[in-house]
Amino acid sequence: MDIALWIIAGMLAIAFGTGGASQILLTKERYRALASSQHWVDDFGAGHIKAIGTIKLVGVIGLILPPLVGIAPFLSPLAACGLMLVMAGAATTRFRRSEWALMAGDVAYLAAFAFIAWGRFALVPFAG
Repeated sequence: MDIALWIIAGMLAIAFGTGGASQILLTKERYRALASSQHWVDDFGAGHIKAIGTIKLVGVIGLILPPLVGIAPFLSPLAACGLMLVMAGAATTRFRRSEWALMAGDVAYLAAFAFIAWGRFALVPFAG
């Protein structure tokens, strides 16, 4: 189970790290142009988008780095909980915009982070 949790966390970290970095580095207009699924940015200002990207990157760092270096590994499931909250906000935005198929993807990410949190809190907690 530990290997499965690491693989899922790693895949989520790559996806959210890339997404968060894109939100920080690209302009709002350029980010919106990446795909039709990014039109949610119309509901937010450029500063909000940068803040969301920063929150994603901090979450990814908290998900992976503490257990890798062995310092405060309990932060990893807490980061997963924080990223669950980010995805709850994303799903809420999709709900308001009636983007049902895209909302399903957000809920799937939320469930994946919930699995990581549950796995690291209860199934295979990090020592320390």
